[in-house]
Amino acid sequence: MKYSIEGTPLPVVICELNIGETMISEGGSMSWMSDNMKMETTSKGGVSKVFGRMLSGESLFLNRYTAVDKPGMIAFASSFAGSIKAFDIRPGSSIIVQKAGFLAATDQVELSVHFNKKIGAGLFGGEGFIMQKLSGDGTAFVEIDGHAIEKNLGPSEKLVIDTGYLAMMEETCTLDIVSVPGIKNVLFGGEGLFNTVVTGPGKILLQTHPLNNVAMSLYKYMPKPSSNK
Repeated sequence: MKYSIEGTPLPVVICELNIGETMISEGGSMSWMSDNMKMETTSKGGVSKVFGRMLSGESLFLNRYTAVDKPGMIAFASSFAGSIKAFDIRPGSSIIVQKAGFLAATDQVELSVHFNKKIGAGLFGGEGFIMQKLSGDGTAFVEIDGHAIEKNLGPSEKLVIDTGYLAMMEETCTLDIVSVPGIKNVLFGGEGLFNTVVTGPGKILLQTHPLNNVAMSLYKYMPKPSSNK
């Protein structure tokens, strides 16, 4: 499989497949494809995988697209202004991504649910108690809200991140939360009650424009329902 990522600020990844090669994606991710691409909807892993994807906020089923009879082409577009990043997934090098971060992958990539072991991070960390784990052997494409910033953390090195700005981390990293110190900072600082802390070693990917932040900014300007009866 060969690919190219094109366009900004709404990118698309265009994949060129050899005969018999297969891509998987969430429902609704395909943008255009050649007429010899065969589509099949599958649970890809049975009931447990379906349940895990439901918990992580993703579609219950995945679509498989296979090039039949001749080489094929298929494109997957981002659903929000930002970036598409490609990751080489190999045995022992899994990555953890934000909910709704998975866009598409080659067929040997496995999707599963990742539970944060520290309940505090799940309740308050913003990235959620449940994230997505991408493992197996292949290439995966991940959506990033806004511009992507890559950081490599050394052993025990920590990075404090505001809620929603963590897009991806390698499985070797750990995630926890810390409270914002000081009552004045909490009440008047405008940064919320908690921050996310990621500890290395491993690579992480930050995003500059979290979709939740955009939604909250727009909400302030939306007409409010009238209280008059």
